[in-house]
Amino acid sequence: MRKRFSELLRIKDREFIKDVLVQFIREEFHKAGFKKAVIGISGGVDSALSAFLGVMALGRENVIGLSMPYRTSSKESIKDARLVAEVLGIEFYEIDITPQVDAYYRNFPDADNVRRGNKMARERMSILYDFAHWKGALVLGTSNKSELLIGYSTRWGDAAHDINPLGDLYKTQVWQMAEFVGVPERIVKKKPSADLWPGQTDEGEIGLSYRLLDEILVAYVELRLRKEEIVAAGYDERVVDKVLKMVRNSQYKRKLPVICKIAQRTVDKDFLYLRDWGL
Repeated sequence: MRKRFSELLRIKDREFIKDVLVQFIREEFHKAGFKKAVIGISGGVDSALSAFLGVMALGRENVIGLSMPYRTSSKESIKDARLVAEVLGIEFYEIDITPQVDAYYRNFPDADNVRRGNKMARERMSILYDFAHWKGALVLGTSNKSELLIGYSTRWGDAAHDINPLGDLYKTQVWQMAEFVGVPERIVKKKPSADLWPGQTDEGEIGLSYRLLDEILVAYVELRLRKEEIVAAGYDERVVDKVLKMVRNSQYKRKLPVICKIAQRTVDKDFLYLRDWGL
């Protein structure tokens, strides 16, 4: 059974999935009336894959990459962000977010790492949307399905975007597609990290490997198995409980803000015209 879960995560036709993702980006930008994309390039595999797909869909002249390090950011991450931009030949900016983050936390010197990390993520997104306005662009998302399902993202921070080509790819599938489209090997192979503080790794913070996480998620989400069935397949009950709890507790992050219905036609309830009108 565990082998079946792992097999479901293997992308058999990577060329087809690449074409679907590229066409998705191209069509959604066309519908919205935009030609350019801005993307935050962290030096990690998710943003690298999104940038590669953006260039395939829109052309390198229409993709703007931003690296937004904090003073504690890994020098390797900064170097890898530059590498992605150089390989793709895109317009690229490096913006240090240290002054604005530190200016705020001078008032709250005892703030913990999670508060500071969330602030960094939201500062970066505010810069991306400023660039989007300046460049007449949309923000291309970088969040994968694993992170969306367990809430491992900052609401209105790295989880924000205008369109997201990676949101239906589990992390293990992101690695497969990144390798396929030519993301530099050093980026594909390195340990995932949001680089929020020195030594931070995603798997360390989540408490289990992405490969194990994805197997449990694919069983729960794609196969709709109950907890007892997943445990019977050979998974530690405590680990399964932890994953399913993360999925339940982060549901609010996957929804737009709820509107109280008063009028006859309410946005996102009754006023549901297709956005495929274009502009």
